[in-house]
Amino acid sequence: MAPKWQQTSLPRLEMMVYWILSFFSHLYAFNQLHKFSKDHESSLDREVQLERGFLIWGFKKDPTDFEWSFWNEWAWRSLLWSLIGHAMVSRLTAHYLPQYRMAVYMIYGVFSAGWHLGVRGVVLLMLHLSISLAVAQMRSPALSWCCSLLLLSTLNISAVQDLQRGWYTSEEQYFLLLFSTAVCGLRCISFSLELCWSPLEAGGPNHRRFPLQNKGLQPLISQLYKLTAYCFYHPLFYNGPIVTYKDFSEQVERPVYKVSMPYVLGGILRLCIWWCLAEMMIHFMYMHAIQGNEAYLEVLPPWALGGLALALVQFFFVKYLVLFGTVSLFVKLDGLDSPALPRCVSIMYSFTGMWRYFDVGLYKWLIRYIYVPLGGARHGVFRKLVSAALPFGFVCFWHGCHDYLQCWALLNWVGVSVEKALGLLFSHPPLHHIIVRCLSPRMQRRGFALISAFSTAMLILSNLVFLGGIHVGRIFLKRMFVQGLSFKYVHPVFEARIHHYRIH
Repeated sequence: MAPKWQQTSLPRLEMMVYWILSFFSHLYAFNQLHKFSKDHESSLDREVQLERGFLIWGFKKDPTDFEWSFWNEWAWRSLLWSLIGHAMVSRLTAHYLPQYRMAVYMIYGVFSAGWHLGVRGVVLLMLHLSISLAVAQMRSPALSWCCSLLLLSTLNISAVQDLQRGWYTSEEQYFLLLFSTAVCGLRCISFSLELCWSPLEAGGPNHRRFPLQNKGLQPLISQLYKLTAYCFYHPLFYNGPIVTYKDFSEQVERPVYKVSMPYVLGGILRLCIWWCLAEMMIHFMYMHAIQGNEAYLEVLPPWALGGLALALVQFFFVKYLVLFGTVSLFVKLDGLDSPALPRCVSIMYSFTGMWRYFDVGLYKWLIRYIYVPLGGARHGVFRKLVSAALPFGFVCFWHGCHDYLQCWALLNWVGVSVEKALGLLFSHPPLHHIIVRCLSPRMQRRGFALISAFSTAMLILSNLVFLGGIHVGRIFLKRMFVQGLSFKYVHPVFEARIHHYRIH
């Protein structure tokens, strides 16, 4: 058994100093980015056409984050109202026809999808569902995986994309279909693999989800009904978060518990605050417009460049608090449990923690359907590396497999592998005994916090590659390490890490 590290706390005054330095370092960096944004507002306006601000009088707004603008437009146009309609229908069903909840979810979800995506969009999704289900009847996980990967690959075929674009009058409708199909693909994989594994688990926890029946049309129709209800469940349909079929099927069968009005009002208030915070960020700092132009990245002052890196990842966090938080509130009203909301990126000090606590639903999905079936951490070094690499490779493929995504996936795999290797090294008895003998528990915590600061810097770099592309990561890497500016970026990170780091 690996030796345990002793848990300890630092002096309260020291912690207060770290908090103050960290807070004001972030604030100063954001202020420098704000000044740069206002100084270059005219040129940025000519390049990206800044929108007239509405939240803060006299400020313009950076509209160039596609995801935020896209989901905001769809929410106010129709999605928010269809979610409210789902909540009303769901509550009425739970009160008068609780035994038909899944059927009502399916019918409402299909009609709502038809309203937003059109008949052709629904037919396309049902075609994906039917093919996945037909292949899953072979009870072969390998065949189901091959089928699912082939279906997902059609999202990146130009001829298919052009055909689907022709179905709609606007590009936004096509992208809504694209996002829905991609998320639906994960659900099809979840359902298919659970079905493939169900004979092995008969009599166990899965026997109610897929009871052993004679082959025929009736069980096939029953499976298609469950798959359709799962995939078209309206709150999770378009953008997640991801819930496995195992969790969905178990939760939808249990009685609906009442949600108090203070809880609902508190959830709405939090969503409003998060939404206003995201809007304030793109009113005060034009970070997305700046990141798209290499000339600006080259001339940004050091603190403003650090502020840009922090602002991009913080906005990404707040954006998904709003997107996932809205959906989670409606899921909770249905008596179901959605994955935990993302944790603040400012308290993430490791690649492992980022994957585990940011998109919790996707993390659980990857662990259950890729990492564990490949052996996880139960085999030798090579098998562990492969088991860790394939989830990153799949996420890269699922997002489109662009060059920047390949770089991002590689950085994350290397980061997780190095963290695991260092964890084993420091827990190895000889080195562990030396550290314990030479350093007090408090100095151990400070030392590991310093190491985590460099891990956090690389984590920010990988996130910048994901959010802005390889050119953003390359310039940040050059100016951070090559030009000797690392202290300006790393020291606020170290101050935050030393508070949040826990020795495991």
